[in-house]
Amino acid sequence: MKKFKWFANVLKEKQWINHILDKGYMCTEINFLGVYSFVPTSNSYVIQLDFQDYMSKDKFEEYKAMYEDFGWELIKGSRFGGIQYWQKAADGKDEIFSDIPSQITYYKRLKNYSSTFAILSFLYVVTIYDGEWLSGLFNIKASYLTQGLWEMEGSLFWKAFIFETPFAMLRFLLPWFFVISAVMFIYSYLQYEKKRKEFQS
Repeated sequence: MKKFKWFANVLKEKQWINHILDKGYMCTEINFLGVYSFVPTSNSYVIQLDFQDYMSKDKFEEYKAMYEDFGWELIKGSRFGGIQYWQKAADGKDEIFSDIPSQITYYKRLKNYSSTFAILSFLYVVTIYDGEWLSGLFNIKASYLTQGLWEMEGSLFWKAFIFETPFAMLRFLLPWFFVISAVMFIYSYLQYEKKRKEFQS
């Protein structure tokens, strides 16, 4: 079974995946396009999401070994940072971040990552759309840069349209990447402050 879904909130993503697993599935793959692959199973599985910065090859191997010793399997993730997807058979010890200090560290990493991505994507879309990037959120035609494309006819139109569509889709999605990363930053910042205050109280 394959499902396509995008998330701005990693906790919502975790809840959604676990909801699927609760129905008698295990996750086998998650690709960068947002396609989740599941297979039926008679066992009960749980998935947890971690977030890590860039790690050296040796440090990444140590990181994986630490979780694997407790039965976790890395479904998706890399030493270059980002979200790490860990899955294992449910046994009652299913939390990765069970204490407040580790939750604070998690949200701090997520906050830093999302803010960096938001800034870079914002600068890029402003450059592409020449200051009119908001129009790119809702007007996909603005992502096509071939002059006179929409006035072309017949095979000339289709050749130009098909050739530019992959590039246009990238330009169209970039403003949405900025919006999603900005929302993720706000959410992780609020959660970070909440957990930090809980820890201090």
